Amino acid sequence: MPSVVDICNEALDLLGAATITALTQNSKEARLCNRNYELVRDAVLRAHPWNIAVTRKELAQDATAPAFGFTYQYTLPTEPFCLRVLSFFDSNVNSDIAAYDSNVMYKIEGRKILSNEGTCRIVYIGRIEDTEQYDSLLSSAIAHRLAAETAYAITGSGTVAQTMNAQYEQRLREAKSIDAMEGYPEQPQADTYTNIRF
Repeated sequence: MPSVVDICNEALDLLGAATITALTQNSKEARLCNRNYELVRDAVLRAHPWNIAVTRKELAQDATAPAFGFTYQYTLPTEPFCLRVLSFFDSNVNSDIAAYDSNVMYKIEGRKILSNEGTCRIVYIGRIEDTEQYDSLLSSAIAHRLAAETAYAITGSGTVAQTMNAQYEQRLREAKSIDAMEGYPEQPQADTYTNIRF
């Protein structure tokens, strides 16, 4: 599987730019990759519940309750760092077919999750830094997003930047589609709104 430098070099290849041997290399391309890689990686990971990044964790209640509105608050995880909460576990929902469905009222504020529930079990997207865990389409999606983000700085062309962004959107759709095919597809849970419509 590709390293961070390999992902950056795929982005630079898309732009027809000089490749790098390290993020610390003294070149414009390396400095741009070094500055943008982590932000781009996190943005792509947040864009979809990638199988490699979905994490489940039970959180401990904070000692301090919210000032008002909710009874409890919990600090979002850092190992791995929580990029996006997908679901607050709800024992009333059949998680065998709707893993990310939830009827629990909760609110994310800063790095806290607020709820009236006395226990907090969440499914979330974690920041996976180990590129060895990425499949080829995810790493390519990151490379395409990196190319789109650095295109103007490297080429000076708005047209190239637009082209790279379109290519990223296409690669992201492909990667998300393949990723979603792995595992049993989730089924919508019936609720009052669904029953009225059907």
